[in-house]
Amino acid sequence: MKLLIVESPAKAKTISKYLGGKYEVKASVGHVRDLPKSNKKAIDIEAGFVPHYEISKGKEKVVNEIRELAKKAEEIILATDEDREGEAIAWHIAELLAPEPEKTKPGKAKSKNKTLAPKILRVTYNEITEEAIKEALKNPREIDQNLRRAQEARRVLDRLVGYDLSGLIWKKVRYGLSAGRVQSPALRIIMEREREIRAFIPEKFWVITANVAAKSQEFTLICSEEPRDEKQVERILKIGGETQKNDWRILDLSETEVKRSPRAPFITSTLQQTASSRLGFPPSRTMGIAQKLYEVGLITYMRTDSTNLSKLALGQIFGTIEKKFGKEYLSPRTYSSKSKNAQEAHEAIRPTHMNTEGAGANDEQQKLYRLIWQRTLASQMSDAKMLRSKITANVSDDPKLNAAIPDFAITGQRVLFPGWLSADPEARGEDVELPKVSVGEKLKLLEINSEGKETQPPPRYSEAGLVKELEKRGIGRPSTYASIIKTLDDRGYVEKINKALVPTDTGDVVSSFLEANFSTYISDSFTAEMEDELDDIASGKRQYDKTLKDFYTPFIKDVKIKDKMTEKITNLGAAPDEFKCPLCGGAMIIKLGKNGKFMSCSRFPECTGARTIEGKELAGPKITGEKCPLDGGDLVLREGKFGQFISCANYPKCKYIKKDAELEKQNSTGVECPVCKKGFMVERRGKFGLFYSCSNYPQCKNAIKAKPTGRLCEMCGSLMMEGTKTIPERCSNKNCANHNPHKLLKA
Repeated sequence: MKLLIVESPAKAKTISKYLGGKYEVKASVGHVRDLPKSNKKAIDIEAGFVPHYEISKGKEKVVNEIRELAKKAEEIILATDEDREGEAIAWHIAELLAPEPEKTKPGKAKSKNKTLAPKILRVTYNEITEEAIKEALKNPREIDQNLRRAQEARRVLDRLVGYDLSGLIWKKVRYGLSAGRVQSPALRIIMEREREIRAFIPEKFWVITANVAAKSQEFTLICSEEPRDEKQVERILKIGGETQKNDWRILDLSETEVKRSPRAPFITSTLQQTASSRLGFPPSRTMGIAQKLYEVGLITYMRTDSTNLSKLALGQIFGTIEKKFGKEYLSPRTYSSKSKNAQEAHEAIRPTHMNTEGAGANDEQQKLYRLIWQRTLASQMSDAKMLRSKITANVSDDPKLNAAIPDFAITGQRVLFPGWLSADPEARGEDVELPKVSVGEKLKLLEINSEGKETQPPPRYSEAGLVKELEKRGIGRPSTYASIIKTLDDRGYVEKINKALVPTDTGDVVSSFLEANFSTYISDSFTAEMEDELDDIASGKRQYDKTLKDFYTPFIKDVKIKDKMTEKITNLGAAPDEFKCPLCGGAMIIKLGKNGKFMSCSRFPECTGARTIEGKELAGPKITGEKCPLDGGDLVLREGKFGQFISCANYPKCKYIKKDAELEKQNSTGVECPVCKKGFMVERRGKFGLFYSCSNYPQCKNAIKAKPTGRLCEMCGSLMMEGTKTIPERCSNKNCANHNPHKLLKA
């Protein structure tokens, strides 16, 4: 039996159909080993950045199953994905299956009858089709240690940066925050755009339009100038409107034939961008859907920055174009990759069979598959030919009168030959169809209007826009774009509002802290150079340990210096003078909380007054005017998880809680507490649901899980509480045998 190991169960199921009973196909369900959470145990820096892996939590069963199957196999084939991560998974599996060194007693010879370990081979493929899988099995190879080392270097590097930077941010900003080698530059890019937007000063301008008709076809002309002066607007409207309507004439007409060439077939980044803009899919969702399509053999591997297409694929594409559209639509093309390190896969993302126009198990898969099919087909088709027209008009052909107001114009286009747009009509956009007119022809003015507008700041990044920007700056790689954006969202550093990525207060503070203290390590150039160095490890041009040492030595030195020199950010500056503390009337400062920025009393913790950034009073502790009976402190009204309550302002030193007599009366069971004999058992709600405790809390801390029946246990004297249908009641004392009557019944 031959054992073939892949990552996912879906992929295993698909490949099993192709190979029949000769192979046992088993899924590792992703990674089987990873670094432990503790950084001290994870990486031995002094030994040369040696990682110490452990079996991932929850993967013990899978690993044991693979090991048992490996014992029976005559050959083990590692068929994980062809990129660095797939190479790393293959290596981890091989390490787990490697035989342990034979242990012998001193002076005793090793056994000669030792069973030989099965041979471990590595195969790769770009698509999950029967032909591709069988061809891959004919050409096995060894595990590419350079690729594996590059992935290991990335993992170790990200762990070191994240662990040390996050630890510092916990100390200096707020507990629970994080920073990363690639996510931090991405956050900086978003914040740089946000600061441009904040600094932008809008200017008012007017857009003037004239609705006209030529040969009974209506269209809209737009004034070539956007006046800033309202008086100028009134003058243009007056002259344009009061002039005889038949005086409007066409002054100029230009028609130019232009060509629109198709785009290259999809790579990871362009697929994410197009799926975001056309289908509204976030990058992480796009990659998840693409993964499913790949695993069932519908598309080629989806993590790639190569625009190449195989000869076999081109033959299918050419045939489909000729059959569906005609020979005049075929135009074979080659595309050069923008990435200088386009080596993670051999082909662009394409359907495995071009004659399948629609495929997918659900609506999302069908939409993404069609998008890929359209782009692949269009990439080998003829240019679209368009006739671009521009009509320029004014109130008259009299030069003196024309000088009184600016010209009005409109641009449109007509499709002369659709070419590749026939395969991808959504890329056509909205074409403005203009009537056939001639210079000097009269136009009938229907209406002339103005609309006041303001200049707009640069737009915030959408998910597609950020992916494009990261790719342009060389930050990250195809397999990391989706995870970068997802991490920023999961950490609460950005939120998506109307498709735009808007930094939160937390993201603002974290980015500002990193920019002020670690600008070098989150700069475009540094991050891009580090990606290039990882690529050099993959190609065998750089050494693993030297690369990490060159980075980590100055980095950890800077972290230690900043740890000593940087003050803890307890506040973010003074609040506006008009906002005073709602409790004491004192000055306020701006702080960063779990839910963003807020205003806090400058006398905190002596005073707990707080407001929102907008100035609204926050629901926080409010002095009631009463005194605590235990230590004489002020009693304050607080907002708890289960509503309002009154407690001592000196908490946690004093844990006095004023009882709500009315509430306790409603929730009281009427059963006297057997411990203190002063209170009654009251129904309460806690972290794990309902429970019953003494009304004399915190002086008496007697509590039970179920409702008390009022009877006392005959064996220990504790309260009896409600049980089950078979056993109506049981003792509340865990140490009493009557707590679990089932044992007594069995005995």
